[in-house]
Amino acid sequence: MKRNSPEENAILEARLLDAVRLCSRRYEPVFVGFLSEAEAFLAQGVLRREGFFHYLFWGGFDGAERVMFGAFPEYLEPQPELFPLAAVTASFRECDKLTHRDFLGSLMGLGITRDTVGDILIEPGRSVLFLREEMASYVQTQVEKVGRVGVKLTPGFQEPLPGGLGFEPFSSVIASPRLDCAAAAALRTSREKAARLVESGGVLLNGVQILSVSAVVKEGDRLSVRGSGRFILDQVGPETKKGRVNLSGRKYR
Repeated sequence: MKRNSPEENAILEARLLDAVRLCSRRYEPVFVGFLSEAEAFLAQGVLRREGFFHYLFWGGFDGAERVMFGAFPEYLEPQPELFPLAAVTASFRECDKLTHRDFLGSLMGLGITRDTVGDILIEPGRSVLFLREEMASYVQTQVEKVGRVGVKLTPGFQEPLPGGLGFEPFSSVIASPRLDCAAAAALRTSREKAARLVESGGVLLNGVQILSVSAVVKEGDRLSVRGSGRFILDQVGPETKKGRVNLSGRKYR
């Protein structure tokens, strides 16, 4: 996963603060993104620092990796239905193999910027693309091929989403709320193997590469493990009578 430079993070922070100020001034929602996992995590830190809590992150479906940030005025409850995003379904022959990179390349070829594109979900014969609302109709009129493969684009999507999206629960009792312990429980592997994976840069915590095995995890944290998928930690604690920690979470399928 590409990490932003300090300059890119500074620009993002300025955009977030502008969104909050505009929301307060205009008394209407203001949106930024799509954001990557790392950018969304950075955004949460900025918002906590500024004392702004009336917001929502939404990517078009529960568990989306790329999300939009929405700042909402106090009178208006943050709701997914208010976000200016839309889904487009691409249909193609099942024998044609298309990848995330193929679709993203076609979109970038139209001059579309990355922050207007959310998740791209793919299965044989179908892909669902989440886009900024203003880009959806443009993409539908411009894209007839992805690579050399002909595609038919239609608005919206039918459930279930591609990729068999869902969750597989896991639970364990771990020695302490450290990253290596949590990763071992999520992966159902030994703590030693999990520690080596962390130290080699194979684990992202809330979208950020963490090399310290002793980093503390908490409820709501998201883990992305190279080659093994993504996980969310639903419960960290309480401690058992023997001083160990109950842990439960879900793996994205």
